[in-house]
Amino acid sequence: QVQLLESGGGLVQPGGSLRLSCAASGTIFSYDAMHWYRQAPGKQRELVAAIASDGSTNYPDSVKGRFTISRDNAKNTVYLQMNNLQPEDTAAYYCRAQGVRPRRASLPRDYWGQGTQVTVFS
Repeated sequence: QVQLLESGGGLVQPGGSLRLSCAASGTIFSYDAMHWYRQAPGKQRELVAAIASDGSTNYPDSVKGRFTISRDNAKNTVYLQMNNLQPEDTAAYYCRAQGVRPRRASLPRDYWGQGTQVTVFS
């Protein structure tokens, strides 16, 4: 069974930085991509960063240039470096593993973490 555990959230002032981590436990033979999403109260969950198995990355304009997604395959961990945080970045941040195969013959499925809260306040 694959599980994702996010960490690194917290309180930060505008202009500050945080680094989120998403550690995957369990056996993973392969995956298609890892994503970070966020959801603010009363709003839909939105994608903020993605990294494919080939290392290519993708960001929406709202965070481009401020957020960086990276991974450490040896540790089964994905990171989200967030710089120049603003109050509108306040949200619960979730990690999603897309197309995970615990074994070569496994059917792919997605996994989600429980989320970590990021609050940017003046």
